[in-house]
Amino acid sequence: MSSQKTPQSLIAHNRKEKLNLARYTGSVCRLCRREGIKLFLKGSRCETTKCAIEKRPYPPGQHGQGRKKFSEYGVQLREKQKVKRIYGLLEKQFRNYFYAADKKKGVTGENLLQKLELRMDNVIFRMGLASSRNAARQLVTHNHFTVNGKKVNIPSYILEQGDTIAPNPNKLKKAPVKNAIESMEGKTLPDWLAFDVDSKQGVVRALPAREHVTMPIEEQLIVELYSR
Repeated sequence: MSSQKTPQSLIAHNRKEKLNLARYTGSVCRLCRREGIKLFLKGSRCETTKCAIEKRPYPPGQHGQGRKKFSEYGVQLREKQKVKRIYGLLEKQFRNYFYAADKKKGVTGENLLQKLELRMDNVIFRMGLASSRNAARQLVTHNHFTVNGKKVNIPSYILEQGDTIAPNPNKLKKAPVKNAIESMEGKTLPDWLAFDVDSKQGVVRALPAREHVTMPIEEQLIVELYSR
């Protein structure tokens, strides 16, 4: 029997390859090492000595320890890649966020960061209801939360000022949500967010400002990159 693939199997193989290319499935610790900072992609592990960047604070690969000098374009590109990885976005998603921010009144870079901060998965993470943005994304996808009393399972859903976020009553006994709420006591949230443990409800108190973005991001480099 011939070992060659049939047209149908080739199509299926190509589709699988495209899916793998669309979403990064490798070690997330390599991403932190590549960008040279902790992106907090593995939750609490990133705050321990087990964090890969603590052991190997240089880019992955055979030539990772060699000194590299980036061009102006290279610096801008790395900044864009870093922000994409922090928020877990694909290239097309990120580009669309940028164009929307550019059309909006105000400072483009700040508009972009505000939009990213208001994503449903990011708000769940920032409220302390998930250990990482990736974990928050999975919880949202599996109907663990509601917005203003309605189920929302779209991680990219953009919240607005005054929106109320609460665990789905049917998921309250599930370990991820239950453990997160039990550990909320004493946690300090960003000024623009609030969560009441007794009522098990959170609220977007205000729109996030530039100073609320705690990660070291130079958004102007991204604006310059897309303005080329």
